[in-house]
Amino acid sequence: MAISENARKYHEKMFPGYKSDFMRTDPEFIERFDNFAFDEVVNHDDMDDRTRFITILATLIGCQGKEEFKAILPAAMNFGVKPIEIKEIIYQAVAYMGIGRVFPFLRETNEVFEKRGIKLPLRSQATTTTENRLAAGEQAQVDIFGNGMKGFWESGPAESRHICYWLTDNCFGDYYTRKGLTYAERELITFCFLAAQGGVEPQLISHAKANMLNGNEKQFLINVISQNIPYIGYPRSLNALRCVNDAAVEMEDQDND
Repeated sequence: MAISENARKYHEKMFPGYKSDFMRTDPEFIERFDNFAFDEVVNHDDMDDRTRFITILATLIGCQGKEEFKAILPAAMNFGVKPIEIKEIIYQAVAYMGIGRVFPFLRETNEVFEKRGIKLPLRSQATTTTENRLAAGEQAQVDIFGNGMKGFWESGPAESRHICYWLTDNCFGDYYTRKGLTYAERELITFCFLAAQGGVEPQLISHAKANMLNGNEKQFLINVISQNIPYIGYPRSLNALRCVNDAAVEMEDQDND
């Protein structure tokens, strides 16, 4: 089996002039992988390349694919993902992954940016202050999930109410209110973080519904899962697919009530 012309051309657009050493050490593997990932998968639907690479970067953070993330980062920029968008993906990942898992991606990204002559820090994208982040975070929750999120920050039992407060002022007030990505894009990358890390099905279903509420329809989410199968494999992809289907059923049931 030879690498297809479509796969060869797409790989060249991703990595101009680069020939993987795997062609020497693992030719049978790389032929099958490239033909699948860079021909069969990318030509399966009409997802634009910028969106595809936004989801790939978020997925690689979610599955802790640090080396592949570093390799894909220049390709993402070649396909139109802006440095600010990349930084926003990484910053928001902290709310869902924790700094312990995100720190290496931030460091690697800074190294890649500086090697490419991108001056750091990038232009500020913050829109909130310490004083207004709670109110702004609550508004973001309402805008994304609906009016049922009003007052969420002060809900729940007293011993854990602070976590609801932090979800509002920190997760949403500090990150979702930032410029650089739209609400729909922020929900999309959150979906990718959760799908790739696995074991967070309740949150994945919730954010699948939030995606659909913000214009990322069921078929689009299935396409996102499909485009990322080469990066996280089938078990987590099938699990994410089940969560999307469950979310769609729950939304349909709510509409019928």
